[in-house]
Amino acid sequence: MEDLKTSEAWRVFRIQGELIDGIETLNELGPAVSIFGSARLMADSPYYTAAKEVARSLSQAGFAVITGGGQGIMGAANEGAFKQGSVSVGLNIELPHEQVANPNQDLHLSFRYFFVRKLMFVKYSTGFIVFPGGFGTLNEFFEALTLIQTQKIRQFPVILYGSKFWQGMMEWLKQEVTSLGCIDAGDMFLFRIVDRPEDVLPLIQHHVDSVSQSTVDDQRSKT
Repeated sequence: MEDLKTSEAWRVFRIQGELIDGIETLNELGPAVSIFGSARLMADSPYYTAAKEVARSLSQAGFAVITGGGQGIMGAANEGAFKQGSVSVGLNIELPHEQVANPNQDLHLSFRYFFVRKLMFVKYSTGFIVFPGGFGTLNEFFEALTLIQTQKIRQFPVILYGSKFWQGMMEWLKQEVTSLGCIDAGDMFLFRIVDRPEDVLPLIQHHVDSVSQSTVDDQRSKT
């Protein structure tokens, strides 16, 4: 019993260590966008190519790009952002299979705990771009929407890429979830869907400009 108590206590210190390491590493990152998507969609997928293009445009525009640090869409995004003007960041997660860190990262962090890693995505992002993916990708998407819907974080752009992939889920959300009253019709406007890489950057930039202008207006009103 004593060994279990000791193990649980040390787990708290490991969690604390991951939090401190993440905050110290990312605190000076500047404006950043997180890109999510399947680790299983490789270079022969059009989504892989699109993720590279999106990340490249963001990096060239001055936005750091944060991914889960693995292969597939994550690797494509880090590859697209790498050496394009801004920082390419990988937040890797220790898994028994599938998650191998990709090489195109200026900053690399490895996490044992999903919830600490997810906090870093939310804390340091000015937008989420969600490419097709599995449970992990869907988890990041719905968690962001939940935090925005409940006003636990300030609203930022949540952009789904690829209407063909997401269409079935959109219909289910409208026909079943919304019609039952489980979410409001307005909640469907908490995210956008795009089909072209060039459509992403303007949405992110518009949000950043709006926040900057709002900050200026607030400061003026206080003087």
